[in-house]
Amino acid sequence: MARGKVQMRRIENPVHRQVTFCKRRAGLFKKAKELSVLCDAQIGIMIFSSHGKLYELVTNGSMDGLIKKYKNASEDAQSEVSEANPQDAEREAIMLKQEINLLHKGLRYMYGIQTNEHMNLDELHALERYLEIWMCNIRSVKMQMMFQEIESLKSKEGILKAANMLLQEKQIVEQNGLMDTPQMVATEQNVHFGAPYIADIVNPLTVYTDYSYSYSGFRGSEMGYSY
Repeated sequence: MARGKVQMRRIENPVHRQVTFCKRRAGLFKKAKELSVLCDAQIGIMIFSSHGKLYELVTNGSMDGLIKKYKNASEDAQSEVSEANPQDAEREAIMLKQEINLLHKGLRYMYGIQTNEHMNLDELHALERYLEIWMCNIRSVKMQMMFQEIESLKSKEGILKAANMLLQEKQIVEQNGLMDTPQMVATEQNVHFGAPYIADIVNPLTVYTDYSYSYSGFRGSEMGYSY
C-alpha cells in the first residue's frame, strides 16, 4: 500500500508530534553516520526538542572541538573577504579613473581643443562604445518623455470633449426655451385683447351671429350670448 504525501506543517496532536520527532531524529542521525563512514567526513548535529532537551551527534572527536574548528574556519573566511575587499575597491577605482581620463580626452577632441595628446585605436573604440551607450540612454529617456506627453494630451482631449458636450447640451436647452417663448407671448396677447375662452361660454350651443346689411353695404356684426 502506497504511503500518502505528508503535508509540511506543524502536527497538532502532541503524541503524534513526539513520535514523529523520535523517528525523524533517529533517521537523521543514521544518515549522518553513514555519510561520515562513506565519505570520511566530520559531522556534528545539535537538536533541541520542543521541551528544550538537547540531542547531539558527533562522528569524530567532540562537539567542543568541532565548534572551535567551525569558528576558526569562519574567521579565516571573513579575513579573506576583508583582504579581498580593499583590492577590489582599488581595482574599481583605477578602472573608473581610466574611464574618466578617456572621457575627458574624448570631450577635448569633440570640442576641437588642440592638445599634444593623441588617442590610439583602442581609446577611439572605447569612446565609440561609450557614445553608443549614451545615445541609447538618451533615446530611451526621449521616448519616455514623448509617451508621457502623449498621455497628457489624450487626457486633455477627453476633458475638452466632455466640456464641448456640456456646452452643446446647454445650447440645445437654451434654443428650446427661445422656441417656447413666442407661443407664450401669443397666448398672453389673445387674453389681453379679450378673446373669449371656452370656459367663459356657459352654453356654447346658443352662440349666434347677427349680421345686418344696408343698402350702403356691410354695416357690421355683433356677437351675443343667451343666458
